[in-house]
Amino acid sequence: MAAWLALLARELRLALRHPADTLAAVLFFVLVAALFPFGVGPAPETLARLAPGALLAAALLAALLPLDRMFGADAEDGTLDQLLLSGLAPAAVALAKAAAHWLTTGLPLLLATPVAAAMLNLPVEAWPAAMAALGLAAGFLSLLGTAGAALTLGARRGGVLLPLLVLPLAIPAVIFGAAGIEAASAGLEARPYLLLLAALVAAALPLAPLAAGAALRVE
Repeated sequence: MAAWLALLARELRLALRHPADTLAAVLFFVLVAALFPFGVGPAPETLARLAPGALLAAALLAALLPLDRMFGADAEDGTLDQLLLSGLAPAAVALAKAAAHWLTTGLPLLLATPVAAAMLNLPVEAWPAAMAALGLAAGFLSLLGTAGAALTLGARRGGVLLPLLVLPLAIPAVIFGAAGIEAASAGLEARPYLLLLAALVAAALPLAPLAAGAALRVE
């Protein structure tokens, strides 16, 4: 456990030294939310109706931006080989990468959710459900993205293959997350949809790192 925490701390230190990926993801998320009123019109009712799906789609696309460098930089300088020889299981290395991705990308997107929600005229009472949905969806994407990044490591145009591999698998997170936000906007209970989203995260938590570890072992 100490070795795993040390690896996680290393990933967080690297992210703090190079905050461009986090900043790019947050700016992408906010800018996409800001573009919707220009594309569909400024009518408050239209924006509020589109807000749940727009928030989820924009957040997941923004979270994809740093994924192609998750293992690539370490593979280029030989750090990845050292990590795989450090005594940690490859699945544990992948899980630390996924946790670091959520903390450095998913969490900032979560904090930026009220700004994007206000731009899309989402009712204030639905903001807590939106933040919960985006946090869980980002965690699900971090796990799926770790497996996808490991599978496409070393592949030609891996940055193009990665979204094609990950985004179809993330569709259930968009459906449940948007349904939860929409229910909260209508004054209904969002908890069932958030629990379904949490179930997706719970299912991916053991499976995605195992798949990523197997791919890293092959690499």
